[in-house]
Amino acid sequence: MTVHAIIGGTGLTELPGLTLLEAIPMQTPYGPPSADIVRGEYAGREVLFLARHGHPHRVPPHQVNYRANLWALKRAGAQAVIAVNAVGGIHSTMGAGHLCVPHQLIDYTYGRDHTFFEGDIEHVTHVDFSYPYDEPLRQRLIAGLAAERYLFSSHGVYGCTQGPRLETVAEIARMERDGCDIVGMTGMPEAVLARELELPYACLALVVNPAAGKSSGVITMAEIEAALAEGIVKVRAVLARALAG
Repeated sequence: MTVHAIIGGTGLTELPGLTLLEAIPMQTPYGPPSADIVRGEYAGREVLFLARHGHPHRVPPHQVNYRANLWALKRAGAQAVIAVNAVGGIHSTMGAGHLCVPHQLIDYTYGRDHTFFEGDIEHVTHVDFSYPYDEPLRQRLIAGLAAERYLFSSHGVYGCTQGPRLETVAEIARMERDGCDIVGMTGMPEAVLARELELPYACLALVVNPAAGKSSGVITMAEIEAALAEGIVKVRAVLARALAG
């Protein structure tokens, strides 16, 4: 039975029927992860949770220790990873509250520790990253969304920017020309590190605001927080379906 890990905010540990068993402090060769790993039991299955930005939420996207996070989850027994990401909507269908299971991504980040294969290694390793998300795991999330009858997109291109600032109108225009449908700050290098560890990985993206230039007003944190609070209820329901499936 596959042990799934969920990376996202601390609110994801509030699934109905979830029993929290323990918090596991971890040390890794890459430093400490963002937070203790929380182990729980849901529908008779072991589930692991990790708060990507720490608990409380205080680690900005460009300073998340992605290598430590993924290494710690695998060491704790994770066999697959579901990432929950708050994103901005670029495509016209991606309004606030919309859910997307991306099938591709473009990495615009820089200066992040993006591989395990460096330093004192025996040989150079190149992983195939043509399709960054695991298709069977994507399909489980899609089935969960369909069962809940939420508005969602079964495909999308995730553009990952450096942060922590939001993007300019010109940057979003460029990303749209590149083919991006949503924009976030945490999708990479998380996805490729999971691939290097041979962990199936998929993303459930919650749109919390229109991207820069996609609305008539400025983007406010109050707007983002309100959409996140409303959308996390949907995310929990989808995760419950996916984990029980």
